[in-house]
Amino acid sequence: MTPQQIEALGPAFADYLEQFQFCCAYTQTFDLLKVYCRGLLSDLKRKTAEPIALYSGTAVRTLQEFLRDHVWSYRRARDVLQEHVARTLDGLPDDDLGTVGVVDETGTKKKGKKTPGVQRQHCGELGKVENCIVTVHRAVAHGRYKTLVDGELFLPESWHHDRARCRQAGIADEVVYRPKWRIGLRQVLRARAVGIHLDWLTFDEGYGSKPGFLRGLDEQELAYVGEVPKSFRCFTAPSQEGDKGHRADDLVRHSPAFHQQPWQTFPLARQTLGDQVWQAKMARVWLRLEGQPGTGTYWLMAARNERTGEQKYFIAAGAEGASLGLRLRVGFCRWHVAHGLRLQKSELGFRHFEGRNYTGLMRHLRLCLLTLTFVAGQAEGLRGEKSGGDGGAGLFRSELPVRPLVGGSAGDDRTAIPVGGHLLPPAA
Repeated sequence: MTPQQIEALGPAFADYLEQFQFCCAYTQTFDLLKVYCRGLLSDLKRKTAEPIALYSGTAVRTLQEFLRDHVWSYRRARDVLQEHVARTLDGLPDDDLGTVGVVDETGTKKKGKKTPGVQRQHCGELGKVENCIVTVHRAVAHGRYKTLVDGELFLPESWHHDRARCRQAGIADEVVYRPKWRIGLRQVLRARAVGIHLDWLTFDEGYGSKPGFLRGLDEQELAYVGEVPKSFRCFTAPSQEGDKGHRADDLVRHSPAFHQQPWQTFPLARQTLGDQVWQAKMARVWLRLEGQPGTGTYWLMAARNERTGEQKYFIAAGAEGASLGLRLRVGFCRWHVAHGLRLQKSELGFRHFEGRNYTGLMRHLRLCLLTLTFVAGQAEGLRGEKSGGDGGAGLFRSELPVRPLVGGSAGDDRTAIPVGGHLLPPAA
């Protein structure tokens, strides 16, 4: 980036945030939203209310109350964000892949027992069972443009059945346990409802192994390529009730539909790791979903990496006539959401959240998504200004100008502080 481009980030971020003004009940609250988002985009080592407040010259208690108590809608902020992404996607040049949606989840390690949703459960970032919270996310990718557009806390059953614990953490009674695949399916519906057009959807085997998830996608008539476990069962002909079908790995090894066709070789581009070479083949299959015949036209895909020995299996539906190579590219688009989650949790500070309140956690999460999408838009704009890629870097490491600290510290005990030209009481 040139010095002029870095200098322009501040005004560009301010313009971007203006669309979220009416998510807040008061102008003073919107001013604090801007302060918080600029803190997320800064070079602070810890991006929680206290360091952001001290960095910006805001009273610590005021910013803590903004996150927990002030009147503003993080749900409306999510909807406005998705409307913005829909407009952005509409303005991007067409390509053969189109817009790919990605459903995925991530675990964030947490200590103690008070963070909403925390318990010992599988933590994706560590690859083992650990004390953590799990959030389900929806990403979109079109060409080099990629961002996260939704995020929701997974509430474990142990929390669901302990409503006293939920109320202590600020979790309303209507927030209940839902399987992760139901959360992901709802996120897809929500994004499409606000105008995000998806040409494809992809997901990992945790979702591909759930018949209800696949049936829900069929009902939406959405084309998808999702990873499934090798034990995934399907049929080589329309099935009868009671048939168990065949395992995916057995079909690939023994079915004439597979072993009588050659492997095809495809190089798959990655942004930071370089091209990977995979071999693949696919054949028509039939499914039974929740005891009923599937309503789509399905393809079982097998892929192998000769260099590493890794093998993957995918189930694909929709997009009649799409080639094996195109479907394979869709199935490998999950790295886009992994990239976004990595930036959200580290660079933007989602994992830094320190609190025991559900509203505060969800607001912190949504503001991380909001800031990440600004970065995605700026990166896409910069790619259009120069030849070649950006090397798959990460987040812009630039500090937006903020008001310096007043005196030695920004104390919590002041009755009012100036923010954005307004006098804001600590308790709005």
